[in-house]
Amino acid sequence: MPTPPPADAASTGGVRRRHRTLSNLTPAEQLRAGRLGLRLPQLFVGLTLYGAAMGLFVRSHVGLDPWDVFHMGVSEHTGLDMGTVTIITSFAVLLLWVPLRQWPGLGTIANSVWIGLALNATLAVTPDVHGVAWQVVVFSLGLVLNGIGGAMYIGSQLGPGPRDGLMTGLHHRTGASLRLIRTGIEVSVLVIGWLLGGVVGLGTVAYALLIGPLVQFFLPWFIVDLHRGAATPHEDVGPEAH
Repeated sequence: MPTPPPADAASTGGVRRRHRTLSNLTPAEQLRAGRLGLRLPQLFVGLTLYGAAMGLFVRSHVGLDPWDVFHMGVSEHTGLDMGTVTIITSFAVLLLWVPLRQWPGLGTIANSVWIGLALNATLAVTPDVHGVAWQVVVFSLGLVLNGIGGAMYIGSQLGPGPRDGLMTGLHHRTGASLRLIRTGIEVSVLVIGWLLGGVVGLGTVAYALLIGPLVQFFLPWFIVDLHRGAATPHEDVGPEAH
């Protein structure tokens, strides 16, 4: 799932024009920051779009992002629905937060469950796509929806996704570069998923190259202004993974 782009990128263009910025909040502060009537619906719409986009990636057979390659590989070997594997993996990753002293927010828990449900629902109602042209169209639609969905749930400022928090937690505990940690984790799950039978293709490369710019493009329109002038912007963790 995408992680927030660099703070300076989030504070330029549309964000600067709208005087909005991402804030580094504790779980309690996220709830006390207000505007939940806007932030909660935006969170769940964003997570729904994100999960639906994952389903379109699967149906296009063009390639998946690294974590979804892993989810598909595990699904192939366990017989569990891919969305169910996504949910189980999310909570397994959350267990790794404990020694890292990370605390999940409401959005973190919602992310862990809702995306998998949206993925299963999408797979239940959409057929496989055949023909290169249609496969590219469906994958491209999924990529745009993924970017919008990621920007919406990040912009709601209700907590990072489980995999985002794992990366930032490892960074805080080890001092290693966030980009190095992210690359190491995603290469690892990609290789394991591929060995288990997950789909790797041109779409995997396209996702890696394009999801960051897409989230950064859409994010300024979805950051909810929390009126916290003294808040500390998010660190540069680059575009994620869910």
